[in-house]
Amino acid sequence: MSFGMGGGGGGMGHGPRHHIRGYRDVTGKVFDWDITKRLLAFLRPHVRQMVQGVLLMVVSAGLALLTPYLIGRVAIDRYIAAGDLNGLTWTGLAILAAYGLDFAVTWRRRLVLQRTGAELLRTMRERLFSHYQLLSMSFYDKNESGTLISRMLSDVGVIHELLSSGLITMLADIVTLVSVIVVMFTLSPRLAVISLAVVPFMAVITLWFSSRARQAYRLTRQKVGALTGRMAEDLAAMRVIQAFAEEHRTSREFDRINQETRDANVSAIRLAAIFTPGMEVLITMVTALILWFGGRAVIEGALTVGIIVVFLTYIERLAQPILDLSSVFTTWQAAMAGGERIFEILDVEPEIQNAPDAVELTDIEGRVEFDDVSFRYVENSPVLHNVSVEIEAGDTVALVGPTGAGKTTIASLLMRFYDVDEGAIRIDGRDIRKVTVETLRKQLGVVPQEPFLFQGTIAYNIAFGRPDATREEVVAAAKAANAHEFIAALPGGYDTEIQEESTNLSLGQRQLVCLARVILSQPKILVLDEATSSVDLRTEGLIQDAMETLMSGRTSLVIAHRLATVQRASKILVIDGGRIVEEGTHEELLEQKGLYAHLYETQFLAPVLEQI
Repeated sequence: MSFGMGGGGGGMGHGPRHHIRGYRDVTGKVFDWDITKRLLAFLRPHVRQMVQGVLLMVVSAGLALLTPYLIGRVAIDRYIAAGDLNGLTWTGLAILAAYGLDFAVTWRRRLVLQRTGAELLRTMRERLFSHYQLLSMSFYDKNESGTLISRMLSDVGVIHELLSSGLITMLADIVTLVSVIVVMFTLSPRLAVISLAVVPFMAVITLWFSSRARQAYRLTRQKVGALTGRMAEDLAAMRVIQAFAEEHRTSREFDRINQETRDANVSAIRLAAIFTPGMEVLITMVTALILWFGGRAVIEGALTVGIIVVFLTYIERLAQPILDLSSVFTTWQAAMAGGERIFEILDVEPEIQNAPDAVELTDIEGRVEFDDVSFRYVENSPVLHNVSVEIEAGDTVALVGPTGAGKTTIASLLMRFYDVDEGAIRIDGRDIRKVTVETLRKQLGVVPQEPFLFQGTIAYNIAFGRPDATREEVVAAAKAANAHEFIAALPGGYDTEIQEESTNLSLGQRQLVCLARVILSQPKILVLDEATSSVDLRTEGLIQDAMETLMSGRTSLVIAHRLATVQRASKILVIDGGRIVEEGTHEELLEQKGLYAHLYETQFLAPVLEQI
């Protein structure tokens, strides 16, 4: 039984191509003001740091313009030409001071921006993960974990890159371009025009590269998402893969997606490999033009050598902002696409929310009523039809029926993982849609068929529902669940760390820890899916005894797999095709000689006879 994901939202296939098909990619606009505004909102708490980064970037850009001027116009033209050693010395010291100041400014700028960027990254991921926590089970029925992880890592990462450094780099590059052009025209309008003649070609190459790079990087993100999804699926299914000895086949399927990811990366790299040399060729051409026309002007006495040196240096300064702006443009495109994908999730409203007039559910007796409940996971495919049942406080009701009959759905609706389409579910006469979700679930304890433990200590797992519980309370719950003996025998006792997938505990031990977790949370209503068929008889006895302790005095809704639970239930509901087809005690249902009698003989009684 899977209370979280068991729905029947159905139809999701699997296989090496599945994640690529399921990974919805958005194209990303060149500029989307709505997305940009929402992205910039993340910067509001960091305005002071960003302003500081901009100012430091401007100072750094100014120093980058100053040093070539000091070398060409001051050191060469003024002092070297005049043989002024003293002036040359002071100029050299000034150049060293400028480089030293630039070092300090650059260090401070990077420190400020990296700190701010790290905080932005944390904030965005926290915002997205917090929203994940609020989304309903129906969302997770339709979206794969690999895709959601990719959005958390890849998409948030590229947005972080734009906000933390890309915008400031863009502003600094614009300031640098304008400043270089102004100084060039001041020194020599003719050489300035010659130098700027290459800019249109640079712009054309940049636009060509950006349009194709945008497609290449978009495909790369899609493939990375597919690769992440496949990896998450295979790691989660490693036991199944090895059990069927299909390691080689799944490796081949993974490698196929991995190769597609590599090919997408190579395509993007190939574009970059063309772009950078092309820009260097243009820079070399304009350098040759400056040397030719500038050299002639120097020979004719119209210009000085220092001006030529300044121009040759400024050409590099002119090219670098253009290259940077191209990179920022690509980052901007990726951030637009990433932002659209992130906000696509953030804009999803949880289907399960507190009603405006919702009240807290406290101090309940535990009476449960299903009143003419109907439900469907998808349109035109009803799962439950007009289910009505009343469970008195303290009673145990068993749900039995063939696979797919709707037993898990009934339990999931009581937990309000989904809302009913028709009818109502009430606890102590209160519609569960009119109480807060948190207080509803605090009154409910879930023991799933497949126990799940988090990475952390055993004590942490037992106290998961009550993190403020004392160690004495944790131990008492473990004793009530018959788990204390095996926990105490572990080298770390209650501080033993649970390994990934709980491999250092047996299935039965995991079930006992989960029972202790529910016992410690002290719920008034239990939702149980017994799971003792895969454990030895001794462990089964411990689990059954712990469940007796847990169910004592509590309302229990049990999906029954074992004969003992069926016989002790106050009422048995036989579910078939989403309807309650039979209802009564064990003896009453046997007398009817209907579906329950058949299930009893084949599903409940047969395993007992096999053990005799």
